[in-house]
Amino acid sequence: MTAVSVINLQREPVREVELPDAIYRAEVKAHIVHETVRAQLNSRRSGTADTKTRGEVAFSTRKPYRQKKTGRARMGTRRSPLLKKGGTIFGPHPRDFGFRPPAAVRRIALRSVLSDKLAAGRLEVLDEFPVDGYRTKQVAKAVEPWGGSKVIFVIPGQDELLETSARNLTRVKVLRAAGLNCYDLLNYEYVVLLEGALPLIEERLLKTK
Repeated sequence: MTAVSVINLQREPVREVELPDAIYRAEVKAHIVHETVRAQLNSRRSGTADTKTRGEVAFSTRKPYRQKKTGRARMGTRRSPLLKKGGTIFGPHPRDFGFRPPAAVRRIALRSVLSDKLAAGRLEVLDEFPVDGYRTKQVAKAVEPWGGSKVIFVIPGQDELLETSARNLTRVKVLRAAGLNCYDLLNYEYVVLLEGALPLIEERLLKTK
């Protein structure tokens, strides 16, 4: 177990909490993190690019010119890919770029990212993040101790006040523990785990199947 300070919103230590080494001191496997992030980004691709084949372009089936005595090569259709505005050979068509690594691989990737953040001093545990009403200014003031760095707060579950108040801040993200993912963790400089989210993260990442 690794002892980590629990801080308040002023980034002052108030007590300590022990984190399991299996999650926060794991071996960092960069290739697995890369594969997991690539899978996330691929799943976001629309894959809607499309071109028309020679069977789809709108042209008459009439021969463009006579078969013989023109001195030119034979041409049976205006839809030929060799002609301007003809069909496209091997062009893109709608497709799904997504792929999903196994759950065990995704857990290894998350443990790698969390371990790397802790080793770099970029992972902190926060006691609570109280919000009084839907006020973005209040959240913006609360994150000032992080000096304008990009910060992601991982909360135990739904918190409509906090999530709504922070959604317009470009350098702040509030993420539920159930949606913990490598891309968001890597995209923010500091990862701040609310203390209530720790048991949920442990339950998810210590699974063996």
